[in-house]
Amino acid sequence: MANKNFVIMVIGQIISVLGAALLRFALSLYVLDETGRADLFALLLAISSVPVLLAPFGGALADRFNRRNLMVVFDFLSSIVVFTFYTALLINHSSIFLITIVMILLAILSTLYAPTVLASIPLLVEEKKLEQANGIVNGIQALSNTAAPILGGIVYGILGLKILVLVSGIFFLLSAVLELFLYIPFVQRQQSRHMLPTLINDMKEGFHYVVKQSFILQCMVFAALLNLFLTPLFIVGIPIVLRMTMQSSETLYGVGMGLIDFATILGALSMGIFAKKLAIHKLYYWLLVAAICTIPMGLSLQPLMLESGFYSSYVLLVVSALCIAIILTILSIYVMTLVQKETPNIYLGKVMAIIMMVSQCVAPIGQILYGLLFAKFNDTVSIPILIIGLLLVLLAIAMKKIWRYAEGGLVK
Repeated sequence: MANKNFVIMVIGQIISVLGAALLRFALSLYVLDETGRADLFALLLAISSVPVLLAPFGGALADRFNRRNLMVVFDFLSSIVVFTFYTALLINHSSIFLITIVMILLAILSTLYAPTVLASIPLLVEEKKLEQANGIVNGIQALSNTAAPILGGIVYGILGLKILVLVSGIFFLLSAVLELFLYIPFVQRQQSRHMLPTLINDMKEGFHYVVKQSFILQCMVFAALLNLFLTPLFIVGIPIVLRMTMQSSETLYGVGMGLIDFATILGALSMGIFAKKLAIHKLYYWLLVAAICTIPMGLSLQPLMLESGFYSSYVLLVVSALCIAIILTILSIYVMTLVQKETPNIYLGKVMAIIMMVSQCVAPIGQILYGLLFAKFNDTVSIPILIIGLLLVLLAIAMKKIWRYAEGGLVK
C-alpha cells in the first residue's frame, strides 16, 4: 500500500474530507445558535442531501475526463465557494439563505467528487490490495466525521465561525494543490456529439449496464438493503434507545455514539485483515451474526434487565451495536470492492455513482420507517430491535439463495 499516487490521494482525501466535515459542523452549529430552530436545521440538512441525485452525472464525468484533473477542479471550486462565503462573513453578510446556498453548492461538488475517487482507486492499487485501499478511504471519511465535531467544537468555541470557515477553505485549496502531483492513468475517449448530450448518453449507458449485469445489480440491491435495514439503526434507533429509553446522561450518550463511530473506523481499517477471509457466497454468515447481535440488544431493553442495573444494560447494548457497526462497514466495503473488480474502467465511475445514489436515497426511507416503528412500540422498544433481527435473517436467507453459486466475486 506504499504506492506514491495512492498515498497522495489519501493525504488529499484527509485534508479535503476533514475540511468539508469541519465546515458542515460549523454551519450546522451556527444555524442552531442563530435561529434556535431544530426544524429549520433539519430542513437545511435535508435540502443539502438532495444533490446526491446528481451522482450519476458525476460518474459520467469521471469516466469521460481525466480523474486527477476532476479532483483538482472540484476541490478548487469548493475553496472558491468557501472563500466567497468567508468574504461575506467579513462584511457581516451571513443570512440563512446564503448558508443554504453554500451548503447546496458544496453538497453538489462533493457528490460529483465522490464517484471520481471511487473510480480512481482500482487504477492506483493492485487488485489484491483493493479491499484494504477501499477500507482506508472509507476510514478517512469515518474518522473525519468523528473528529470534526471535536476539533470544530474547540475552534468554533474559541475562534468563532469566521476562522473555521477560513480554515476549511485553506484545506480545500491545499488538497487541490496536492492533487496536482497525482498521476491517474487516463485514455481520452472520442465523442461524436456535444458534451452535454454525450454525458447524458453516458449516464443512460451506465444505468443500462447496471441493469444488464445481474451480479452488479445484485450488489447494488444488497448495498441498498443494508442502508435500509442497518444504517438507520445507528442514526435513529440507537440514539432513541440510549437517550429516551435508557435515559442516559449526556456523557454516556456521547460515549456510546462515539464508540459506534470508532467501530465504523475500526471496521474500515481492518479490511486488509478480513479481505482474505471474505467470500461472496458466505456473506450470509455475517448477516446471521448481525441478526444474532440484535438478541442481546433486545434483552438489554427488557424491564427486568433495566431494573437490575443501568450499566449492565448499557454495556450489553453498546457492545452489540459495535459488533453490528463493524459488520455493516466490512460488508459495505467488500461489496463495493467486488463491483470495482467486475466493472470495466469505462463504466466504473457511472456504476459506482449509481450504486452510491441508490444506497443513499433509501437511507432516509429507512430512517422514517424506524421513526414510525419506535414510535409505535414506544413502551417496548425491544420489539423493533427484534424485528430488525428477523429482517436480517430473511435477508441472509435471500442472499444465500442468490449467491449460492458465487465464488471469488463472480456469479456463475
